[in-house]
Amino acid sequence: MIKKYKIAAIGILVGIAVILCGIISYFWYENTYYISTNDAVVGADVVNVNTQIQGKLLEFDINEGDEVNKDEILARQEVTNTPDSSIDSSLVRAPISGIVVKKQSTQGEFKLAGQTIATVADEDNVYVTANIDEKEIQNVKVGQAVTVKLDEFNGKKFNGKVKSIGLVSQNGLNQSSKDKNGEFKKVNQKVPVKIQFNKTKGLVLGTNASVKIRVK
Repeated sequence: MIKKYKIAAIGILVGIAVILCGIISYFWYENTYYISTNDAVVGADVVNVNTQIQGKLLEFDINEGDEVNKDEILARQEVTNTPDSSIDSSLVRAPISGIVVKKQSTQGEFKLAGQTIATVADEDNVYVTANIDEKEIQNVKVGQAVTVKLDEFNGKKFNGKVKSIGLVSQNGLNQSSKDKNGEFKKVNQKVPVKIQFNKTKGLVLGTNASVKIRVK
């Protein structure tokens, strides 16, 4: 009977050892072959729609979510006591093809030259920007395969690849590395990495994502 208990105990210990080895192997594999982060957001190339002259918005009936084409007339301003050359300038056109993500003015408002009345996002150039730790960034290369999970779609997976790697860290343009007492404080930096993926239409910009980059 005692012998049976010993055999059972040994079996349990062996089982535990196998499970532990499996867990260790899994984490070793994940940390060696992949870089993962949930510090990532959905983004796109966005361009502001600006007026060229000053004047009242006589026509401006686009809405957020509308699709527009490059050079499409989005608004028309009032023209008074101006040369004929200003008539064309009174027509506010879409700078790119895309979707209106923000409307910042209404019909009847008076606008100065150069003021923004809307923002258009290029739906054909939607990406995820992942912030990668500076200690890991040397392992990231353009073209590497990436698995993208979007919180907006309850973690659904999409295939992607590294499009570009930032040349400046998130805080690189902030020259101050001192704390409130004026003393130097080393801060761990993160580098933005743009990732293309196979889901572009119907996304909400600025929503959260997580990425897993295959580095080996």
